[in-house]
Amino acid sequence: MKIAVIGGTGLIGSQVVKDLNAAGHEAVPHSQSTGVDVISGKGLDEAVAGAAVVVNLTNSPTFDEASPAFFRTSMDNLLAAAHKGGVGHFVILSIVGVDQVPELDYYRAKALQEEILTAGPIPYSIVRATQFMEFMDAVMSWTADGDTVRLPATPIQPIAAKDVASAVAEVAAGAPLRGIRNIAGPEIFSLDEVGRITLSHKGDDRTVVVDPTAGMFAAVKGDVLTDKDARLAPTRYSDWLS
Repeated sequence: MKIAVIGGTGLIGSQVVKDLNAAGHEAVPHSQSTGVDVISGKGLDEAVAGAAVVVNLTNSPTFDEASPAFFRTSMDNLLAAAHKGGVGHFVILSIVGVDQVPELDYYRAKALQEEILTAGPIPYSIVRATQFMEFMDAVMSWTADGDTVRLPATPIQPIAAKDVASAVAEVAAGAPLRGIRNIAGPEIFSLDEVGRITLSHKGDDRTVVVDPTAGMFAAVKGDVLTDKDARLAPTRYSDWLS
């Protein structure tokens, strides 16, 4: 199949393209660097022309109150182009528990993206993933202060980006789910525990302090970012660190 991967040069997208091509499909990466702009619509008709599947892995440039507008405009433009081009399957990557954290602008924006897709004219699949292992350094940087890193004890189930890409590629190559598939890492930790493991592995002697008000994940209540019933990816956090 010919598969258009929008956002196909990023962390997940580049690996999705590689996985799909290795499986014998014709996966073509599209992004701003290839002349495709999901906000203005420039290059979209050409990007999806002849594609059986569109995988949308574009992301808002910010996590704040501007993010809903990004997903509204980008999805409207992409769905219009895909419908006009006769695309039969539209795939997006979302977040486990995304509809249960209305306090976060970005999570509301991703939930909106899901709603736009499910209400649209094209058979669809939504892959929801837990937090990427690759993002842990960024999460700690938000609340680092001198010799201390403050983190809430929010339960998370980190997953490696390569496992996310593999799951997205598998879904893209299959029949539309017309629903959601949850994927997650094999282990559940509290966020502060992941912080300590990460710093220890790096030989970083900063101290992790539990602070229920620290950072974006402070808004998360309970264990909504984990899913014991999800499809579990193989990569453990300690192996990923190594």
